[in-house]
Amino acid sequence: MSRPQVELLTRAGCAICVRVAEQLAELSSELGFDMMTIDVDVAASTGNPGLRAEFGDRLPVVLLDGREHSYWEVDEHRLRADIARSTFGSPPDKRLP
Repeated sequence: MSRPQVELLTRAGCAICVRVAEQLAELSSELGFDMMTIDVDVAASTGNPGLRAEFGDRLPVVLLDGREHSYWEVDEHRLRADIARSTFGSPPDKRLP
């Protein structure tokens, strides 16, 4: 089974985004997920404006396996539970913050 994928949607100059990225980096090694950071403004300038249009006013946004998981902060308790479910084959919690 592949590792869970966490994407952090962010933008330059976002102090909260930096804090969330640091928190996710720490959790990544503990919980065993792959993490990628995507700057929504860079994505928009290279032909993918959808991320900025959908999420740009709520950054940072955490996606788990391509689905919105939380925004503005890491819901660590829920992320731990959803990673465990993902790892063992159960669907993630679909509630949004």
